[in-house]
Amino acid sequence: MPMNGYAIYITDQTSGTQIELPVNPAQVELSYETDDKSETVINLGEVNTVGHLKLTSLTIESFFPEFDGHYVSTDDLQSPEDYIEDIKDIQEEQHKVRVVISGTKISLLMTIAKFTYSMRNGNTSEYIYTLELKQYRKFSYKKNQKKLKKKTKKKTKKRSTPAKKISIGSKVKVSGRLHADSYGQGAGMYEKNAEREVIYIAPGREYPVCVGINGVARGWVKMSEVKRA
Repeated sequence: MPMNGYAIYITDQTSGTQIELPVNPAQVELSYETDDKSETVINLGEVNTVGHLKLTSLTIESFFPEFDGHYVSTDDLQSPEDYIEDIKDIQEEQHKVRVVISGTKISLLMTIAKFTYSMRNGNTSEYIYTLELKQYRKFSYKKNQKKLKKKTKKKTKKRSTPAKKISIGSKVKVSGRLHADSYGQGAGMYEKNAEREVIYIAPGREYPVCVGINGVARGWVKMSEVKRA
């Protein structure tokens, strides 16, 4: 470990192979992003809906030296080819890695999303590289074990076909006053038997249906004020 206590370790979670990057990068870039979505509301304009946190990404740019020097941060320097082969093996085997930066609280379970390297100025004893890693988030699927029981067919009276449900994208006819939001604020113009499409639906609100034309919202109305066209 270097004197300043700063080192980057990449550990294969399957084989246990640990790589200590030999030269600390000028910077370590972590990216945190959410999948926010924007919507257009009548008489208000564009609004932002906060989304879930996406997977964290980490980018490291540095080089693998052939010889020891003041810039080397490890006590166990390997050849550039050894570092390259270890990283490529982890990628090819589709193994997860634990990335730890000593002296910080950074400890992430990740995958090697992209690894590029090249010779600097045609010198085969020194390779520059870019390592892109992405957070691994555990997940699992559950199979539905329930088996459908066979039922004997019974003669039943024919029922009338129920009306089609109104959903996003449905073509509808609107007869009611438009509002700026689903709570009924900002009463606007009155639509009468106007052909529109459903842009958004906010269940449980007083005016839960947002209608518009060609994807552009015009306003919010009551569910009772729309019917399938």
